[in-house]
Amino acid sequence: MTREDQKKAAAEAALEYIEWDMVIGVGTGSTADYFIDSLVKVKNKLDGAVASSVSTAERLKQRNIPVLELNDTGDLPLYVDGADEATRHLHLIKGGGGALTREKVVAAASEKFVCVADESKLVDVLGAFPVPIEVIPMARSSIGRQLVKLGGQPELRASFATDNGNLIIDVHNLKIMNPIEMEENLDHIAGVVTNGLFARRPADILLLGTDSGVEKITA
Repeated sequence: MTREDQKKAAAEAALEYIEWDMVIGVGTGSTADYFIDSLVKVKNKLDGAVASSVSTAERLKQRNIPVLELNDTGDLPLYVDGADEATRHLHLIKGGGGALTREKVVAAASEKFVCVADESKLVDVLGAFPVPIEVIPMARSSIGRQLVKLGGQPELRASFATDNGNLIIDVHNLKIMNPIEMEENLDHIAGVVTNGLFARRPADILLLGTDSGVEKITA
């Protein structure tokens, strides 16, 4: 089974969590795109979806799934999104696509967070994938200096702006032995909008596509 097949299998497995008259949150990225494509099978169950990015909103609209604003819906029963890295403790690194802030907002507003991924995303310790950090442009350099003090190697994501009009710094070689503590430390740097560690609000369920089927990992 290819990695793309694993992504599709995990994404389709998330459909079982959809119930009638739900408004769900939908993430951003290649596996989330497969989930959106599979939503067509059950879109009659949905009252709509809250998108975590402009690109996700467009994909939902193309499939005639109503896109709603979180300010109008209130809290959501379900959020489905992918990850760049995940552990069996359900801590994640997200934001490779640059939508981490809106993803974190929608995840925080959701009762259940189902993460879908292929088996290559499962790691013992987070950090091989660089941690994305959304930053206010004027603070880019000062944040970079603070990240070096934390042991990371910051790299500005070239020619990229988030949907919020900010920049992304990707931080390489962070030693993330305590993801919750690291998430808090990064967020406390002045000028950081948010960072791509999802540990304080981890996934509730990880659906992992493997060669032998979809593995379900829960806390």
